[in-house]
Amino acid sequence: MDKKMLSILLEDGTTDQVELLFSFEFNDNKKEYAVYTKNETDENGNVTIYVSSVIRGGEYPKLGSIESDEEWTRIKNVLRELSKNEN
Repeated sequence: MDKKMLSILLEDGTTDQVELLFSFEFNDNKKEYAVYTKNETDENGNVTIYVSSVIRGGEYPKLGSIESDEEWTRIKNVLRELSKNEN
């Protein structure tokens, strides 16, 4: 499978290359999220992943923050389900 690479424009004006792992949307609130990695590993060898909300509008989509504990809980549930299906 081909990797989907994205360029993210950072606040300081530089860009970061990241690999998009997948994106998803909650049907009830139509909020969209992107799950991506910079292919960094922690001390245990686990790849670090990042999750951002996707804000559409304007010329390019923007990445936003996750705004509430409830939102994080829902996102973690999606990630757990996907990891179960991978094994």
